[in-house]
Amino acid sequence: MKGKATVKRKTKETDISVTIDFNSPLSITTDTEIPFFNHMLHAMAFHGAFGMDIYARGDIDVDPHHVVEDVGLVTGDVLSDILVEYRAVSRYGYSVIPMDDALSEVAIDVCGRPYFRYVADFPQAKTGSFDVALIREYLYALTVRAKINLHAEIRYGLNSHHMIESLFKALGKALHAAYIPMNNINNIRSTKGML
Repeated sequence: MKGKATVKRKTKETDISVTIDFNSPLSITTDTEIPFFNHMLHAMAFHGAFGMDIYARGDIDVDPHHVVEDVGLVTGDVLSDILVEYRAVSRYGYSVIPMDDALSEVAIDVCGRPYFRYVADFPQAKTGSFDVALIREYLYALTVRAKINLHAEIRYGLNSHHMIESLFKALGKALHAAYIPMNNINNIRSTKGML
C-alpha cells in the first residue's frame, strides 16, 4: 500500500496539482502564490507528519477565492483516492492544538458521508492581505470531495493568524490519525462491514 496519490485539475480559473504521501513526512512544498495560505498548508502537513506537494495557479488578481477553494477540492480528491487504495483506515482522527492565545479542535470521520461543521469567530477579518473567510471555503471543499465528516472549531483566540494556524495544525494531526491504513480489509471500522 503506497499511501500516496496525486491529482491534477485544470479549469479556466485555476491550474492545480496536489500530492499527499502519508509515508514520507520529509517532502513538503506549498506553492499557491498566496503566502499565508502556503504557510498554513505547510503547517498542516508538517504537524500531520505527511509529505505534501501543492502547486496552484489561478486568477488571484481577481480574488484568491478560486485558488483556495480549488486547492481544497483537489486535496479532497487526493484523500478520496488514498482511501480507495487503502480500503480500510483507522477512520477517526482528533486533535486539539493550542497556539499562544488560540485553541482549535478538529474531529474527522472517514466515513464516505460528507458533513461539515465549522465554528470560528475571528477578531480580525484579515491576516496580512488574506481574507480569513476563505478558510471555510477550503475546509468545505476538502470535506465534500474527500467524503469525510469534518468538525472544525476554533474555540477561542485573540489573533486571527494564531487561530487559523492552530486549526491547520490540528487538521494535519487529525488527518494523519484518520488515514492510518488497516492491515486487513476485514478491519473496516464500521459495524456495517463497509463505509
